[in-house]
Amino acid sequence: MTRGGPSHGSLHAQFAYTPEAWAALSKNPVDRREGLSQLLEKVGAKLIALYYCFGEYDGVAVVEAPDNSSYTAAILGAIAPGHVKTTKTTVLLTVEETMEAMRKAGGLSYQAPSGR
Repeated sequence: MTRGGPSHGSLHAQFAYTPEAWAALSKNPVDRREGLSQLLEKVGAKLIALYYCFGEYDGVAVVEAPDNSSYTAAILGAIAPGHVKTTKTTVLLTVEETMEAMRKAGGLSYQAPSGR
């Protein structure tokens, strides 16, 4: 995504499976990318990458979505079966988007609360 480019956003979605989901995947390993890609495509979104990890979350998906409601619909569809116990989404900004925000912020001022 570059300045003046498509009007969609990149998102970093973290997720954690339930113990039951891990038990099912351990008995029958499945590459979840295909199913997730198909779900996202139904709302005009695209799976860029899917990784598994150690720690508080079990995996990370990088997604491009046309808008927040499409992304939200996909997440709701993905968690509806009950195999995901938690999710966390972070909006990713390009360097160009961040520089534009910094230029806009440079001209702003805000009065902080005072104890008076």
